[in-house]
Amino acid sequence: MNIRLATLQDIEPIMQLVKQVVPIMQATGNLQWDDTYPNAGVYTSDVKAGQLWVAEVDGKLAGVIAVVDGQEPEYAQVSGWDITEPAVVAHRLAVSPIMQGKGIAAALLHQCEVVAAQRNVELIRLDTNTVNRPMQNLFLKLGYNLGGEITLNKRPGLRFMAFEKRLA
Repeated sequence: MNIRLATLQDIEPIMQLVKQVVPIMQATGNLQWDDTYPNAGVYTSDVKAGQLWVAEVDGKLAGVIAVVDGQEPEYAQVSGWDITEPAVVAHRLAVSPIMQGKGIAAALLHQCEVVAAQRNVELIRLDTNTVNRPMQNLFLKLGYNLGGEITLNKRPGLRFMAFEKRLA
């Protein structure tokens, strides 16, 4: 497996991956993503900002994650969280359905730790839909701690579980 920064040439394969993942998410009741989000414009912005990473297996795109600076303002809903504290935040994590269960999501989340260390940041935060139990379980397995349940203005009507991991 190779983890690398995404390029603009990766946008089409990423969108193909998303088109495979969204129906599976929705079939389990996870409405976090749909046919409007995430979209090519979001991923293009991530690439241009140097914050989108892809996992390749045998030269084929297997997963994607955005690793960004700056926390969601809604993270302030979590008791005890200071959203002004420097943190790396993971967004838009997806793994090809045919590649799930092979450690790709864990490798992409490990890339968050690599990026955080490079930036001298000791905190990673992320969130997932309350019904996305497999992702929640992965976060816990990788040492993330549940902060609490939040809402996100950009996804009205949905609830999310917010997690954090301190690296030091």
